[in-house]
Amino acid sequence: MLRIGNASGFYGDRFDAMSEMLTGGELDVLTGDYLAELTMLILGRDRMKDPRLGYAKTFLRQLEESLGLAHERGVRIVANAGGLNPAGLADAVRELAARVGVPVRVAHVEGDDLSARFPGTLAANAYLGGAGIAACLRAGADVVVTGRVTDAALVTGPAQWHFGWGPEEHDALAGAVVAGHVLECGAQATGGNYSFFTGHDVRRPGFPVAELHADGSCVITKHDGTGGVVDVGTVTAQLLYETGGARYAGPDVTARLDSVRLTQDGPDRVRVDGVRGEAPPPTLKTGLNRLGGWRNEVVFVLTGLDIDAKARLVRDQIEDAFARAKSRPGEVRWDLARTDRPDADTEETASALLRLVVRDPDAEAVGRVVSGAAIEAALGSYPGFHVTAPPGKGTPYGVFGTEYVDAATVEHVAVLPDGRRETVPAAAHTRALEPVPDPDLPEPLPGGGQVRRVPLGLVAGARSGDKGGDANVGVWVRTDEAWRWLAHELTVDRFRELLPETADLRVVRHVLPNLRALNFVVHGLLGEGVAAQARFDPQAKAVGEWLRARYVDVPEVLL
Repeated sequence: MLRIGNASGFYGDRFDAMSEMLTGGELDVLTGDYLAELTMLILGRDRMKDPRLGYAKTFLRQLEESLGLAHERGVRIVANAGGLNPAGLADAVRELAARVGVPVRVAHVEGDDLSARFPGTLAANAYLGGAGIAACLRAGADVVVTGRVTDAALVTGPAQWHFGWGPEEHDALAGAVVAGHVLECGAQATGGNYSFFTGHDVRRPGFPVAELHADGSCVITKHDGTGGVVDVGTVTAQLLYETGGARYAGPDVTARLDSVRLTQDGPDRVRVDGVRGEAPPPTLKTGLNRLGGWRNEVVFVLTGLDIDAKARLVRDQIEDAFARAKSRPGEVRWDLARTDRPDADTEETASALLRLVVRDPDAEAVGRVVSGAAIEAALGSYPGFHVTAPPGKGTPYGVFGTEYVDAATVEHVAVLPDGRRETVPAAAHTRALEPVPDPDLPEPLPGGGQVRRVPLGLVAGARSGDKGGDANVGVWVRTDEAWRWLAHELTVDRFRELLPETADLRVVRHVLPNLRALNFVVHGLLGEGVAAQARFDPQAKAVGEWLRARYVDVPEVLL
């Protein structure tokens, strides 16, 4: 058995999680996921200021406290904190180890940087698999840092090293991919961001551990005495997070999410087995980050009566100021959030928010012309005029896109502790991705029973997230009877009715009966990705909770 823990789900996660995971229980490997689409943009801007940077600096500060602990306990550390500069981070870890007197062997993985192929990008990185990590561990590395690898590679790499799996052992590798996907977001697997959080103490959830076996099956758990909960629901929620169809593709293997079986295996223990795998696709996903232009934002507070009229007045005034300046930004968006209540007993709850967002390739077009128009209206606009913050200069924003490149043309390299460079070959056998035919739906519940109009969330959980400009919304239920209802009730048309923002977008529904789940992919909801901040919730984190709050007719037998 291989015990793999996670101590970071993003750049900025709980700082003391690394030491907590090292002291809280037995581990063989401790992983940390520091990278996301937005993070790569942040690291790219860091590197522009200083070419020696481009990695997650927090990781080094965590190691300063925990490197000795890991060495004493024989725990290998594997993290993608190298970002855009894994070699630089590896050198920094060696310097740190020498300074604190801990004799560790450090290795890194590189080859993901494809910026030379995509001129004009701030960062262009292929998502590599776990084989480079495995090569580093086989060579005796105590610490392995990588650039852009898939989140699951932080688990598939150690698993390949420990169990000696070859690249054709697709089912075992797929099981490790599923374990890695559950671990990658840290406390989201242990009760964090969980729809049914009121049933548990999740004030300080612990971080997850996977007890991985040689056949690829695992048990998801957490250290004894840590907060939160691990149950079939929390694991289901994380399995649905930022996924698409039943085929979950990666450079190591394509995992079939429709084959996953989850079983409660005791308190805070969920067994994951039955996972089937297929050969990986012949291409690697490559994330492209570009500077998209400049943006500015002003939020006007509208209080009390005549909210719509107040919004019309200030909008007309700002648009008139743009016309007089003969300098209207290229993109102007107005959104009115009716956060106000009638007869409110506080000023804040009597107020609505009118949000103005402007974008343009030219910084000047979103700077003084916008802030000046907003400030100059202060004494000559609607009654009670004020804004949430003084308008300022424009700020740059990023755009995320994806391309797919032939995996055989990407040089995946493990730089071993002694400095030797080992090239990792691309998969010899590949399989192009194809959609999985829709499975048969369960028999619907008998008709004619009593229904009650209630929020969907009384019977269904949800978790949503972003993939570039698209969003996914996974919805699941906890009983077979509720699944018989949900599978027929929540069609694509019904989904669009409940979430009107999606009405004109392409929505694809994927059915996952083993998980009693539906996964909806909404194409284009997030525009050009999180860094572009195209909507109120730019990462679609709460779209699932919005869906759960919508009222539907639910059979009383389910309530």
